[in-house]
Amino acid sequence: MADTRGRVLIIAGSDSGGGAGIQADIKAVTCLGGFAMTAITALTAQNTQGVFGIHAVPEDFVRDQIRVVMQDLGADCLKIGMLATAGIIRCVRQAIDDYAPTVPLVLDPVMVAKGGHPLLEPDAVDALKTTLAPRATVITPNLPEAGVLTGLSLSTEADMRAAVPPLRALGAQAVLLKGGHLEGDSLLDLLVETTGETEYRDSRLHTAHTHGTGCTLASAIAAGVAQGLPLERAVARARAYVRVAIETAPGLGTGHGPLNHAHTVQPL
Repeated sequence: MADTRGRVLIIAGSDSGGGAGIQADIKAVTCLGGFAMTAITALTAQNTQGVFGIHAVPEDFVRDQIRVVMQDLGADCLKIGMLATAGIIRCVRQAIDDYAPTVPLVLDPVMVAKGGHPLLEPDAVDALKTTLAPRATVITPNLPEAGVLTGLSLSTEADMRAAVPPLRALGAQAVLLKGGHLEGDSLLDLLVETTGETEYRDSRLHTAHTHGTGCTLASAIAAGVAQGLPLERAVARARAYVRVAIETAPGLGTGHGPLNHAHTVQPL
């Protein structure tokens, strides 16, 4: 029987600054009542000002982390974030096929850090598209990531809708196209499933404290899926969680600051 806490195995890179990556993923899943486990794909020397170094984890060790977690604890959902190289992407897909072939998968196609540093090697984009996207329950690109995946220039709501068919053609069961990079104060996220389309609209929050929003949102969605929520509800809850986390951000650092992941937690 599935663990009612919602077990999420997160396969992603580490952020030494604690705002994004594995650290944000663990916080988000935990603060939404799930149980977070990890397979770390890369280490970064990172803070709110940027990424100062990346060290990829050996592929065999990435596979070992997935194997031992799945053989002992199991998972109700997988969340994939930063994968760094084509080799790690192929390794992760094989490990999932071997040890988690039927587990739902939330794929966040992490390519660039908030400060602009690339987190995915250029030759790895095709591997991501052909190897992992077809296995995903939902893929969660922002507009720049969707532009890389489709070859389109995306800056308007009309551009977003034009990008949906090529994104769907990658093979994921659903696409959540995030419109945070749209101009103006009105923002749109678009969830497209085989059963239809859901629009999520919000006003822009004018703040520098948005580091890790993509990682956090994808992990919050994964927690909801792991807990048995329909995807539409999982996305709605995740978006509400992230919005409050931005609104109540602690104001740390001198660059792109982290969120308040723990706003759901009531101290004893």
